[in-house]
Amino acid sequence: MGDPLVDQAFRDGRVPEGITKDFLNESRDGSAIAAIAFIFAASSIIVIIRLLSRGFMVKLLGFDDALAALSLLLYAPFVGLCIKLIQIGSGRHYEYIQHVMTMPVVEQSEVLDFVAHLIYTTSLLVCRISGLAFYHRLCSQHNRFMIAIRVTAGVLVAGYLPQMCLIIFHCLPVTALWPYDWQPGVERYSCLAWGIVYSVNSVISLFCDFLLFGIPIAMLRMLRMQRKQKIQLACILLPGILVIAISSARLALVIQGQWEPDMSWAYNPMLIVEVAEIGATLIALSIPGIKPVFDRFILRKDISGSTDRAYYQNESGNSGGGSRGQRDTKLRSLRNTHTALDSQENINGPVSSVERMHKDDISLSSGDGIVVRTEFELAVRQDVDGREKGARVRESAL
Repeated sequence: MGDPLVDQAFRDGRVPEGITKDFLNESRDGSAIAAIAFIFAASSIIVIIRLLSRGFMVKLLGFDDALAALSLLLYAPFVGLCIKLIQIGSGRHYEYIQHVMTMPVVEQSEVLDFVAHLIYTTSLLVCRISGLAFYHRLCSQHNRFMIAIRVTAGVLVAGYLPQMCLIIFHCLPVTALWPYDWQPGVERYSCLAWGIVYSVNSVISLFCDFLLFGIPIAMLRMLRMQRKQKIQLACILLPGILVIAISSARLALVIQGQWEPDMSWAYNPMLIVEVAEIGATLIALSIPGIKPVFDRFILRKDISGSTDRAYYQNESGNSGGGSRGQRDTKLRSLRNTHTALDSQENINGPVSSVERMHKDDISLSSGDGIVVRTEFELAVRQDVDGREKGARVRESAL
């Protein structure tokens, strides 16, 4: 079935010779809208499961969870604008935009594209910061990682500012329009090329993705664990590689959309990739949060143990660094461990050597389903009077 707008354009004599109805009726709008809807639905379900898992199973919602929810709220209007842009013909052949779409509709598409990419850029920033907040909570006791996370946060914000400025000030005087050279009134504006602006923004976005998902790679290299455990942890922390691939695809499509004659034909795939970029980032950063649900309902594991709950409560204090509450929690944990050990070994009389109670290996599930192992090594020295001379504790967390 033909597009009635194409028929009307032919009746009005707006289509030059050499352009056929069949060519102008070509469309990939339906498949593009279906792909965008599927990606949005899948990523929304994952994020909602993450929030429910953290809120009702772990009973500990963090700052990273709040940012993920905010990113999802920004993601929804961006998806809506993408669908609207497709519906009005922004992803059809360039000749369709020039000869079939009316000038008010062309201007509407330019304004919607302008607003959509402001939301897109902001949503990606919030999503990435939520990932850094998750890393911050996971590595709060590791100074080098903390410095790297803070530097990365500064780079993300520093990259966001020129991205927004390029979109807002793409034309002087400032306008939401991005006029084609055949649009009336184009002479009033001095504008950067659409492809240059979005190519620069895509390069910045790709660099930010490398930084964001490079941190888990560094974590895996520095953590001391068996190879099998590293592979399991990598499956949780490294799906961001897919995000980097998607970000690279967006850069290629932007270049194609600017410097090929039929520039608008690549617009629908670019919108799909942009929706997928946000969605994949949300999914990659939410996988650790949905692991408790997977463990409980798929693997049928009991995650309601007292040690798990104790760790969740202790985790909430990690954000305070060296706060008094955190130190008190650690001291209580050490006393409880020492009491349990002492109940198993009765120490009577003087001891001439060091008694080591080694590897009281407690496996704790983090709030994101990542296994953390804490190894206590307690050395108790006693003098001839049986008085305790000192104790030493070694704690190593993965």
